[in-house]
Amino acid sequence: MAWVVLVLSGVMEAVWATALGKSEGFSRLAPTVVFGAGLVVSMAGLAYAMRSLPVGTAYAVWVGIGAVLTIVYAMATGEEPFSVVKALLLAGIVGCVIGLKLLH
Repeated sequence: MAWVVLVLSGVMEAVWATALGKSEGFSRLAPTVVFGAGLVVSMAGLAYAMRSLPVGTAYAVWVGIGAVLTIVYAMATGEEPFSVVKALLLAGIVGCVIGLKLLH
């Protein structure tokens, strides 16, 4: 169960990171509210997962999922350019996250 919560928390990290960028320094209400809610849910899930998973593994997986999804979303919406090299590097992060899961 901790792994499921950790993955969902990583997804929520991408949500709050994206909302933070769209909040324009907390000057826009809706993205600011999404940021706050996403941050709380993401951190609570990470804390829950760390009850049974090693801190380093949990944090690396959480950050990896959040970073990859944030970049993929930005590329899909045209806010960030796509490149094959970037896609390969993101695939490397995903591979490392999967490797950490397989080792635990």
